[in-house]
Amino acid sequence: MTAQAPLVAATAVSHRPAKRRTSTRLLISGAIVLGVLVLIAIAAPLIAPHDPESVVVDEVLGAPSLAHPFGSDALGRDVLSRVIYGLRTSLAVSISAVLASMIIAVPLGLLAGYFGRWVDTAISRVLDMILVLPAMLLAITFIAILGPGSVVAAIAIAVIYLPILARVMRTSALIVTRNDYVAGARARGSSHFRVLIGHIAPNALGPVIVQASVLAAFALQLEAGLSFLGLGTQPPTPSLGGMLSDGRDVLLQAPWVEIFPGLAIVVAVLCFTLLGEGLRRSFDPEGVAE
Repeated sequence: MTAQAPLVAATAVSHRPAKRRTSTRLLISGAIVLGVLVLIAIAAPLIAPHDPESVVVDEVLGAPSLAHPFGSDALGRDVLSRVIYGLRTSLAVSISAVLASMIIAVPLGLLAGYFGRWVDTAISRVLDMILVLPAMLLAITFIAILGPGSVVAAIAIAVIYLPILARVMRTSALIVTRNDYVAGARARGSSHFRVLIGHIAPNALGPVIVQASVLAAFALQLEAGLSFLGLGTQPPTPSLGGMLSDGRDVLLQAPWVEIFPGLAIVVAVLCFTLLGEGLRRSFDPEGVAE
């Protein structure tokens, strides 16, 4: 038994550099590709070859060509231009929804995890009421009340992910609160606000950031699903989900109308997933959570 202990320890140490390299590759890969997609979305008016809403009767369901690399749809609109603008809409909705949810969820989770007792109970019960509702049903309810649109879709997605992020922040804050340096700060007479902002929040945000990056991928899919159903971004504004809906009737005749927006969704979701996995491994280098 004693002879095997150093061998096990050496094996564990030898795996750590490999895990760090893997996490770094995932993080860099996801961040680079996502950064490129964000740049494409921001520069859409500059790089889109055609007006995404321009109808050209002579080019209805045109096959991919030099003039239209991704072909044209049932109204003669350039698919490449619409994919670029649709990606812009999807990224804007998903990222803004997750950020808005974080802005509310982080303080709620901090307060619940730090103070506990009735504060924790009050916040957790309200969040549980939101959490028990199916995500799509909650989104449709918001849209039925406020009307369809990308802004309403972003608000609905933010509310859907609010309890998830708040619960992650609460759990992380509970763990950090038990550390000795928090007790030391309290013993020195630091105020609750100073302890929360200076000690707990910086050390508890890691899991929330990881969760937010993963939820951004689901938010993009949810936005595409709402647009596919006609409840998200409204025509003629391009959206990836709306393009998939428009291409259903011409799938066999012009598959490029469906393929390219679908690939854009896959690539964007994959980028968020790689980014989240890389962040998770970076915040958990020892593989404790595996």
